[in-house]
Amino acid sequence: MTEFVAQPEHGVAWVTGASSGIGRALSLQLTREGFNVVVTARDHEKLVALQQSAAGPGKIIVLDGDVTDPRDMERIISAIEYEHGVLALAVLNAGVYIPVHGEDMHRDDFEKTFAVNLHGTVNCLLPTVRHMRAQGKGQIALVSSVTGYGGMPTSAAYGASKAALINMAESLKFDLDKVGIRVQIINPGFVATAATEKNDFPMPALVSAEEAADRIVSGLKSKRFEVTFPRRFTYALKLLNLLPYPLYFWLMNRSTGWKTRPLATTFEPHKAEPLARDPQAV
Repeated sequence: MTEFVAQPEHGVAWVTGASSGIGRALSLQLTREGFNVVVTARDHEKLVALQQSAAGPGKIIVLDGDVTDPRDMERIISAIEYEHGVLALAVLNAGVYIPVHGEDMHRDDFEKTFAVNLHGTVNCLLPTVRHMRAQGKGQIALVSSVTGYGGMPTSAAYGASKAALINMAESLKFDLDKVGIRVQIINPGFVATAATEKNDFPMPALVSAEEAADRIVSGLKSKRFEVTFPRRFTYALKLLNLLPYPLYFWLMNRSTGWKTRPLATTFEPHKAEPLARDPQAV
C-alpha cells in the first residue's frame, strides 16, 4: 500500500497547540501551502490573532479547545466532519514544558505535563483515527522531542512524556499502516519558544519557530517516519544514547556543566505529622 501524503485537495489540516511557538508558525506555513487549517488551543484571542495573520491561499479556522478534555476533542472532530469536511492531516503538537529538579520535585509538575503532552495527545488521537479510518486514509504527526531519546537535565517529566509519544507512534504504525493512515513522529532539537526560555543551560543548534515549521512541512511531504532537525545535533544525540551509561552521564554533565551547578533548593528535612488513630480501627 502506497503511504498517504496529505495535500490541500484531500481535506483540511488540524494543528493543536496553535496559539504560539511551533504550532503557530506551522499553521501559517500550512496555509501558505494551500491548506485550510483548523487551529486549536485554549487562548481564543491568540487564535483569532493567528487567523488574522494568515496570508496564504489557505485559511485559518478557529476551534477553541482544551486537549486535556476528551469530550472537547470529540467536539472538535465532530465540528470538522460536519462543518469543514474531511480531516486529511492532523499535527498533534500541544505540549507544555515544566522544568523538574530532582532535589525539589512536585507531583503537580508531573501530572500537568502528562495531562497535556501524553493524555492530551491520546484525547486527540482516538477521534482522529476513527474519522480517518472511516475515510480510508489520513496522515497523523505526533510532535515529540529529542528529549525523548534519553534523560537530560530538568526533563524528568517532559522527557518521559515525549519518550512515551515516540514509543506510541512506533507501536501504532504497525496497525495504522494496514488501514491507510500514515503516522509520523516529529522530534525537533532546541527551538526558540517560550518553553525553551526556561532553560538555563546551553542549547546548541537553536532554530527559530519559523525554521522549525519549514522543516516540519518538508518532513510531512516526505516518506520519512521520523522528522528530526537539525540533524547535526539530533543525530549526535542519537549516537550519545548508544553509549554505555557511565560515558553518557559524563558527557552530558560535561556538555551542560550540570554537575558543577548549585542545587535548586536548600534541603530541609520534612517532619511528618503523626497519624490520627481511628477509634474504629482494631
